Amino acid sequence: MSHYRLALVCASVVTMCALAGCFPAPRTMPDASFIRGDEHGAEPPDCEQLYRRSGLLDGGVPRPKMAWGCATYSNLAAQVVNPKDLFDPAPLGPTDANVAASAVRRYRTDKVTPLDTSTSRSAQ
Repeated sequence: MSHYRLALVCASVVTMCALAGCFPAPRTMPDASFIRGDEHGAEPPDCEQLYRRSGLLDGGVPRPKMAWGCATYSNLAAQVVNPKDLFDPAPLGPTDANVAASAVRRYRTDKVTPLDTSTSRSAQ
């Protein structure tokens, strides 16, 4: 009887752990190629093209379709300055270690350059 109970508890724990995690995105989830753009700016995707069946049930009733990636790609398109960077990004140039080291040094010695109050505000 104790082996049966132990097996039942283990099976229950495994099932709860499997159901508690996030569901993985579908294998057919779109990529950033849904964002279109030209030299004037990026255009967010048509979310109708992104709808996929959810595959999830709610009390035996299929859940509504979901537009996987629509919000992510719409937000990305709104933030893009040069759409060419999405499709043909320029290689990163060399970094200046002295500039980075001097920023760390100023932080450690409490000599941080204050924010420009005309263009920034405190987070408080």
